[in-house]
Amino acid sequence: MKYKLTAIYVLAALLMLTAGIYSIFTFTSFQETSRDKDGGMLDEQAKIHLTFWRNKGTELENQAYEELVADFNKEHPTIEVEMVPIPYGDYELKLRTEMAAGDPPDILTIDTPTLALYASAGGLLSLDDYMRQEGHIEDLATPTLKGITYEDEIYLSPIAESSVALFYNIHLFKKAGVPLPSKNPHDPLTWDEVLEAAKKISALAPDITGIDPAQGFPDGESPSYFKMPILWQFGGDVLDLDNQTASGYLNSPASLKALQFYQDLYQKHEVANVELPEEALETDRLGMTVLGSWMVESLSMMNPDFRLGEDFGITALPKGSEQAVPNGGWSLGISSETDYPDEAWEFIRYVTSFEGAKKYVEITGDVPARYSVAEAFPEFNEYPKNIFVEQAQKYSRNRPITPAYPVVSEAVKALFEDVGIGGKDVKTSAEEAVNKINEELNDLD
Repeated sequence: MKYKLTAIYVLAALLMLTAGIYSIFTFTSFQETSRDKDGGMLDEQAKIHLTFWRNKGTELENQAYEELVADFNKEHPTIEVEMVPIPYGDYELKLRTEMAAGDPPDILTIDTPTLALYASAGGLLSLDDYMRQEGHIEDLATPTLKGITYEDEIYLSPIAESSVALFYNIHLFKKAGVPLPSKNPHDPLTWDEVLEAAKKISALAPDITGIDPAQGFPDGESPSYFKMPILWQFGGDVLDLDNQTASGYLNSPASLKALQFYQDLYQKHEVANVELPEEALETDRLGMTVLGSWMVESLSMMNPDFRLGEDFGITALPKGSEQAVPNGGWSLGISSETDYPDEAWEFIRYVTSFEGAKKYVEITGDVPARYSVAEAFPEFNEYPKNIFVEQAQKYSRNRPITPAYPVVSEAVKALFEDVGIGGKDVKTSAEEAVNKINEELNDLD
């Protein structure tokens, strides 16, 4: 525990130095939480004020949370929740900085793969008793429950799950003479079939790209979320089941096969490009791309003339030797520093309950975390949303749950950049990533 506490404080200190004066002044408006700073007794009639930080998501996600917070405040006159949406790129910096300063928000969203980092450092309150008594955990899929659990304690409560699928341009498929993929969630294309389709589509014109296999090369957590499944699909992995080592996993024959296939899409077959024009799929310049479940509604909203079934289709994520998709997402937790854990839990219970999650899904169209919510919407049993639900419930996997996850994520990101962009030797690059991860894992002992 001593190492774990030191690790998060050192990380936060480095982030504070990076942020400079910005971090000193930006948080002034956030520092007055619901806690009584003077240690005095609050008046019985006074409202309990709770601060709720969350990463600012899509327009629909923001709308859903705004309505849920407003509804909760209206129905709970003695509690007032103030929501602070923070841009995705700034969220982790601000949260870790405030945790290190001892002044975090009462309620916060956590991206599930980083749970172990915060829980091991003592930054999160265990929700185990709350969830087992009132959280209806039997309504959650096993991978979802595993993703919110650290060392046999539940720390988070989910509102929605995530999944990804292969989106494809119908016009380019038809022009290239490629049969349209199956709509059956259990009948995906193989990666070899995807490669052949990408070759034919790329041959249509020089400015047409066959496939974007895993969301390009962005920053943040996206690279691990979108690229780890490629390892799983070929029978590989990142760490052992106990998250103790990357040796024999990230550099296994199966993982090396996956990495070589990925590299060949860019370097050998040239059916994938490092840079793509904006809205490439919508403008008939990209044949296939991997997108999240949240993009079904967003695509239609952003491009009303780009229609599902006429202009684009959706099929299950491709498979190698097996089907596998990522899961996880932003779930709600409570700071260990809050003075009002019961009231904070009441808000989380309200938002992530059947009724709260149902409203969230009605607005966003996201995949529900709860079986009961999915069953309440007939469209989740129909194409295309059934693809995301079936995959999430039957083929989803968690990213490694370890306090070392930030280093794991960064190593995976760098590995795919090295082999995809740089064209570096796959085995050498994998060994470098393994050594980087193992060094961090060894420091946890």
